[in-house]
Amino acid sequence: MKLLILRHAPAEDREIFATTGEPDESRPLTDIGRKKMRKATRGLHGVVPQIDLLATSPLIRAAETARIIGDAYGGLTVAEAQELAPGHAPESVLSWLKTQKGHDTVAVVGHEPDLGHLVSWLLSGKKQPFIELKKGAACLIEFPNGIVQGKAILIWALAPSQLRALGG
Repeated sequence: MKLLILRHAPAEDREIFATTGEPDESRPLTDIGRKKMRKATRGLHGVVPQIDLLATSPLIRAAETARIIGDAYGGLTVAEAQELAPGHAPESVLSWLKTQKGHDTVAVVGHEPDLGHLVSWLLSGKKQPFIELKKGAACLIEFPNGIVQGKAILIWALAPSQLRALGG
């Protein structure tokens, strides 16, 4: 199985949005964030031509990012996974991932610092993060011998600007 891990696109400023009285979970992407993600997704489609399952954190900014990705992949349905919400341990994401058998490529959209912790743990087996994903960034890892922490292989990691450059 391959796992495509994406951080949500740029969202509204946290402090300014807080003045609306709405919870942070409702903080949406900016118009520029949506535009950048659409262009980045064109580049993403070039390096990952097929996604079998697309899952997102329930937070609005991640769900909006996932919908942009789903649209670029021909209207791919977006599943919500509570395990991708901020504050969930990498073990919970791994447990969820193990239930997704039969999919060659699974894509997940979530948040930092959790995604960096997840990627680092899946690659090294250690809970010392060494990767940070910028807003709109992505990485592709592969599990050649089963879905096990510390046994994944990094195929590539691309900054948002690199994905947009690939998108033309």
